Amino acid sequence: MIAFVRGPVAAITVSSAVVEVGGVGLELQCTPATLATLRVGQVATLPTSMVVREDSLTVFGFTDEDEKSLFEMLQTASGVGPKLAQAMVAVLSPDRLRQAIADEDFKTLTAVPGIGQKGAQRIVLELRDRIGVVPGTTGAPGVRTAAAVWRDQVHQGLVGLGWSARDADRAVDAVADQAGDQPDVGALLRAALRTLSKA
Repeated sequence: MIAFVRGPVAAITVSSAVVEVGGVGLELQCTPATLATLRVGQVATLPTSMVVREDSLTVFGFTDEDEKSLFEMLQTASGVGPKLAQAMVAVLSPDRLRQAIADEDFKTLTAVPGIGQKGAQRIVLELRDRIGVVPGTTGAPGVRTAAAVWRDQVHQGLVGLGWSARDADRAVDAVADQAGDQPDVGALLRAALRTLSKA
């Protein structure tokens, strides 16, 4: 198991970062919020979780240990794989996720693309007693709309790739009509990048 990686960031893409470790470039799947904290050429330390499948070996990188531990716990629920677990920690903060599960807040959980009402109920049923207490909770921010979620993620991704906040805002507005009911953040981020490259 690779518990964490530390090294200079060699590259940042739409959904991953490449960190040089001992002369080897290790690709980490990361949320837009995590990618936004990284800069090419700067040394980064990221907690990691390795997911091994028959035909693949994927390493996920996180902002901190709390996000990593929650990502791993989410996967112990039926029907939650690494991609869905990553989407959950991308849309909701660890404390917000814990609060939603503890409060049986299905509306907040179904704000995550890929989670329906039945899936949210299953997650609550299986994880409620193991999710832990939300430390110092002060007023839950409430459910974020799907539009707010994808806008935040695309904006953070663009800023993480080196664009200014103003350029990111302009690009997000330019691709808003492509979002639809179930936004594909990766596709929207690529569309936003095309918009900026033409400018």
